[in-house]
Amino acid sequence: MRSLDRLQPLALFVLRLVLGVIMIAHGSSKVFGGLSHHVQMVSGLGLPGWLAYFSAAAEFFGGILVIAGFLTRFAALAIAVNMGVAIWKVHWKNGLMGDHGYQFPLALAAIAFALIFFGAGPIAFDSLRGGGRLSGKK
Repeated sequence: MRSLDRLQPLALFVLRLVLGVIMIAHGSSKVFGGLSHHVQMVSGLGLPGWLAYFSAAAEFFGGILVIAGFLTRFAALAIAVNMGVAIWKVHWKNGLMGDHGYQFPLALAAIAFALIFFGAGPIAFDSLRGGGRLSGKK
């Protein structure tokens, strides 16, 4: 429906808001006091411990950037990679719907994936610098 097309900017804003709030909530505990525990957990997964700093930054600061619609594609890429690693190293063994399964991080990765390709939309700081256009719009 053509009338719904006018709401696409709002839809992108809602996707950014939901993804950003969830990522900030998950990242804040790591950034503010739990970073050493996160480093140990990442190391325990067989990954270099220093990757925990990038993971925490992708979650917390990436969430802030996504909500603001600033450097949205970059932040969404960082979040998508972070969720991909979380699925691969933590959640995959539990199955899609099992306890701690990968359905939630997969949904977050899918939202981030969409934002990589659609951008932030016009309700964003990116649109002020020309990076927030909807796909196919001029």
